[in-house]
Amino acid sequence: MSLQLHDIVLTYPDGDGRLTAVDHADLDVPSGTVTALVGPSGSGKSSLLAVAAALITPDSGRVVVADTEVTGMSRDEMTALRLAKIGIIFQQPNLIGSLSAAEQLEVMAHLRGRAPRSARDRARELLDAVGLADKTGHRPHQLSGGQRQRVNIARALMNDPDVLLVDEPTSALDRERGAAIIDLLTTLTHRRATATVLVTHDRAHLDGVDQVAEIRDGRLRLATAA
Repeated sequence: MSLQLHDIVLTYPDGDGRLTAVDHADLDVPSGTVTALVGPSGSGKSSLLAVAAALITPDSGRVVVADTEVTGMSRDEMTALRLAKIGIIFQQPNLIGSLSAAEQLEVMAHLRGRAPRSARDRARELLDAVGLADKTGHRPHQLSGGQRQRVNIARALMNDPDVLLVDEPTSALDRERGAAIIDLLTTLTHRRATATVLVTHDRAHLDGVDQVAEIRDGRLRLATAA
């Protein structure tokens, strides 16, 4: 399974005209690989990620997620697709303060209709995979920034997605903790065979990724991985 973007064009209203955020972009992310998406602020990184996440519909082009054609889907269909096939990791974990680490994950499974016992077992398995087996009952205020981001990663994996989209996951972390998060994402991608896109501003994190795509003024080009 993979993520494929074909000839994506995305524009936004801009006064009397339109601003091109993504300009005829093509990207193929095979399963089990990490593609780093880099570029300056305002270059179109977040817009391209939103298209890949089926959060917005491009003006033209095709999006294929794990052999499922997204083009032409209704809003409800795209919501169901995200829940079933796409894991999204935002810059900030946005954990629910009243829920334990395990409960943060179980909520995702309940949305898919997974049985409570199955969800509980799956949550513990994933928290163990991200090194938090001893923190399952901890609430966000009892966790460090790096630990909260690990819960965020585990939550994104809860429904066993085919595609993992990661937006600046180390922006609030120091370099050492940030490097550990990138290493974890790379390991989990290879182990769970997700097609992962990692948006990052820090080129020090490119070591170990499988492919680097650089976007400037909406135009995407592939570069050599570090």
